[in-house]
Amino acid sequence: MKLHVYIINDSTVKVWGLTPGERVRRILGDRAVHVRSLHDISDNANVMIVRGDYLIDDRLINYLSESSDIIVTTQRGKQSVPFAASVPAEKALMTAEFLESPSTVTPPENVSVKETDELPVSFNKRLRKFEPPFVFKVKAGHEKELEQKLFDWSYKGVTDLVTKWLWPAPARRAVKKCVELGLKPNHVTALGFMLVVAAGWLFYMGHLWSGLACGWLMTFLDTVDGKLARVTVTSSRFGHYFDHLIDLIHPPFWYLLWGMGLQATGRYGIDVSLSTLMWLIFSAYIAGRLVEGTFKWTLGRFGIFCWRPVDSFFRLITARRNPCMIILTVSLMLGRPDAGLLAVAWWTVLTTVFMVVRLLQGLWLKYVKGQTLESWFSSVEPIADGKSLAVRWFTRDLSR
Repeated sequence: MKLHVYIINDSTVKVWGLTPGERVRRILGDRAVHVRSLHDISDNANVMIVRGDYLIDDRLINYLSESSDIIVTTQRGKQSVPFAASVPAEKALMTAEFLESPSTVTPPENVSVKETDELPVSFNKRLRKFEPPFVFKVKAGHEKELEQKLFDWSYKGVTDLVTKWLWPAPARRAVKKCVELGLKPNHVTALGFMLVVAAGWLFYMGHLWSGLACGWLMTFLDTVDGKLARVTVTSSRFGHYFDHLIDLIHPPFWYLLWGMGLQATGRYGIDVSLSTLMWLIFSAYIAGRLVEGTFKWTLGRFGIFCWRPVDSFFRLITARRNPCMIILTVSLMLGRPDAGLLAVAWWTVLTTVFMVVRLLQGLWLKYVKGQTLESWFSSVEPIADGKSLAVRWFTRDLSR
């Protein structure tokens, strides 16, 4: 039987176009039946009861959807306030009363009461970062503050330097405009795909500056569509795979078309042939992607760039699209776009060598030494480790 969800104290305040209750419903989707009265639920069902005047981390909602006999609380000042629960139907009425009046009502018997920081959800594998789950009281007049916090939560912790430090501020404004216009993530992804094609064509024709403009705009929209999907809970299976397929395939083809454009316009002046460069780029790029997949599915069930702090730092400059776009842009500014392509080739090779070494180290530790590999995020303590550069750069505690 499906999970039943009941919202109490439902707020009308909208954050990124959604009330807290609407957000809960979108997170759960068709996994749950949403009811207006606890009396309409059969006795053998499990019920999630959520306060609709709190903005709650997706991970907490998903955790509760798979749990039972648990009430979750958050600290507000010196008080511990219950905001959500998952209980059998026969305990639902008493649990709802406890969530509404915790000072006068006791929780049902055999239902555990836990703080958010006691739940095993701080490491966000999808967003590749450590971040304790957030729970925010929703009040009218605080929408901008809440939207900023939710947008910050939507950002990946381990990513390239452009996405991490250049795009956040303009991307937030773009996401806001998309919400106002009613645009969906797939609309943004489709526009990004058109820019991928346009940039490649312009590179091929030798119009490198115009191609770079389209390329950089595409990289920006690649940030916007993901953040828009997360803050509005509008991800779709098609959109997810379409976006990732575009990201996976197009970079080496951009470099090929860049080189062909240089040859067609007489600006290819390096001694290494274009075919040799392309062999280096394509083989190293594919090998690097295979290493990522192999590490994740055979060693840690987490990404290679989340293994140790050095890997997270290296991800900032790994030879993926954005760092390579920096190389090509600088080389064009210096009047040597051919040298930029050569630099992209060698940086892609060196990146893959580094990743292969890390994979071999992981295989040695697991299968020879018998060790269990864990991400460094799994043992982060932001307060104790707060002076560490890795903690300051790659983690965030939105719960405070």
